[in-house]
Amino acid sequence: MPNLLPIVWLLVVVVLLFLFGTFLYFFKVWIRAVAAGAYVGIFNLVGMKLRGIRPVIIVDARIMAMKAGLQVETNDLEAHYLAGGNVNKVIRALIAADKAGIPLTFQKACAIDLAGRDIEEAVRTSVNPRVIDCPSPDKGKITIDAVAMDGIQLMARARVTIRANIERLVGGATDETIIARVGEGIVTSIGSAETYKKVLENPDMISQRVLEKGLDAGTAYEILSIDIADVDVGKNIGAELQQHQAQADLQIAKAKAEERRAMAVAQEQEMKARTQEMRAKVVEAEAEVPRAMAEAFRSGNLGIMDYYRMKNIQSDTSMRDSIAGSDKKSPKAEG
Repeated sequence: MPNLLPIVWLLVVVVLLFLFGTFLYFFKVWIRAVAAGAYVGIFNLVGMKLRGIRPVIIVDARIMAMKAGLQVETNDLEAHYLAGGNVNKVIRALIAADKAGIPLTFQKACAIDLAGRDIEEAVRTSVNPRVIDCPSPDKGKITIDAVAMDGIQLMARARVTIRANIERLVGGATDETIIARVGEGIVTSIGSAETYKKVLENPDMISQRVLEKGLDAGTAYEILSIDIADVDVGKNIGAELQQHQAQADLQIAKAKAEERRAMAVAQEQEMKARTQEMRAKVVEAEAEVPRAMAEAFRSGNLGIMDYYRMKNIQSDTSMRDSIAGSDKKSPKAEG
């Protein structure tokens, strides 16, 4: 037992030092709250620690709220902290909104913060509107290209001034939706213009038509203005399309002509084959003539004089044909 006595005293000293350090920690936070007029009970501080809450964050947030004239309960701050929210950012947003005259409740601010939105940035944007480029340079494209009704391409850039809408911040679309809708409106406006010259003469027609569409519906922002920063003339898309169409038509015409030529060649070969077939039939028929004449001699239907008379007629016919052929060739020879 005498040997265990020093160990016991050491444990007692360690416990006392731990209790004294803990007391100093909570006393420091407690005295800060009391001195700032944002009283928080010391047992509440101990309970926060046991619940896994850093008391310093809750006390500092309550001090900020009380100094700004806002009434925020400690339990509400603890609940938001346990829900995973940023207590200090919510309080700073409430103070900024109160100073700017923007109606914003603690519950609304907590809901926006828990939804993943930067409530402090939203209040700042609501007070000081933000300007975004359309299209966004981060996407690797610097102009929105569209084609007017006369086929001329126009390349436009716009600057959109937006202000955060606190009431629609929860569940509202982001600024990427604003950029996409404005880009769609620019393409539609340019596409409905009769000539590109009208767009160049009056670029405001684009912003006016886009604003009339109410593009900020369902978003977390309110569009204040759409300014066309630049409009450049691009390619003659209509002429290029006509050129491509003409080339396509030419290829189709060539294909059809080649098809007709192939059909003509096939038909010519078919006619030649039919001619040879008819000639074969004629030769076959001529081969039957001697046989028929022999049969006529045997049967007595054809006499020898009839045969010679027929040969004379054939000779006269051949002679007339040769004479007629030489007469036809003589004018060509003279020429």
